[in-house]
Amino acid sequence: MEKRDTSKDAIQKNKEKCGKILSLSKRIRYVGMINDFGRTIAGKLRVGMVPLLNTEQAINDHFIEATRNNLRKAFYSVIGNAIYTLTEHEKVIILTVPTDWGFYYITLDKETDHVEIKEIIDKVLKLIPTLQ
Repeated sequence: MEKRDTSKDAIQKNKEKCGKILSLSKRIRYVGMINDFGRTIAGKLRVGMVPLLNTEQAINDHFIEATRNNLRKAFYSVIGNAIYTLTEHEKVIILTVPTDWGFYYITLDKETDHVEIKEIIDKVLKLIPTLQ
């Protein structure tokens, strides 16, 4: 069985980590910390943002992303570890960054151009090691 630190202090620290990533760009809609089973550890939505997914849809999408991330691990010995994945949908862009405890699930405004996406990815990848 998975052991989680659900203390108020741990929850607050994880929300602060999400907030630090969220503050990197006005193009970031949402930042979540998702474990390897697809459960949300913490999350933070940009102020004034209306989520595109309802609660059940978000739970399902996080599970799908966790499954995808876990399946990729079988190929790491051949192609190397995943650094991030990027999925562009018609209404949103989803960036996932694997970690040792799961992954960060980050959504971006669809209007974010490729130069901005690359800048955000670079900032996120630089910040995440400092959040451990």
